[in-house]
Amino acid sequence: MDTSGNAPSAREKKRPAEMRIVLFQPDIPQNTGTILRLCACLGLEAHIVEPAGFPVSDRAFRRAGMDYLDQVSIVRHESWQNFELWRRQEGLRLVLFTTQSAMPYLEHRFSERDILMFGRESAGVPETVHAAADARLVIPLRPGLRSINVAMAVAMVAGEAIRQTGGQQ
Repeated sequence: MDTSGNAPSAREKKRPAEMRIVLFQPDIPQNTGTILRLCACLGLEAHIVEPAGFPVSDRAFRRAGMDYLDQVSIVRHESWQNFELWRRQEGLRLVLFTTQSAMPYLEHRFSERDILMFGRESAGVPETVHAAADARLVIPLRPGLRSINVAMAVAMVAGEAIRQTGGQQ
């Protein structure tokens, strides 16, 4: 309850204070719009590491995000170097989701100060990003299958991270 004696509304309940979703050079506007909509609904800050493979004015991007784009906090970083400088200054842990990891995301202990990074749909992230990550995690798939849609991956991981940190109740 708050100091007025009223029970907190759903919006006032504890949310991950610092956890953020980061998209590294996204190249499919529909996926980015869907992820930003998810961030708006869950109260997560979204970061985009440029360059993106589409303009923000792209119709598919706006359509996928619908009217939720005005409800999400979006931070754009001009480059990987600018993002990494900001992240280190803030003292945040970089958690990278990659098919090149053996550590399942369900075995990871998430923190409210994590940055959950997802790579470019067409190419993932370069080795410099892999090297900078504090943790590299994978969403386990059935043998012979490569990957799932990045928007689905973000939803799965955000749900688990919020569950672990007590962000949604």
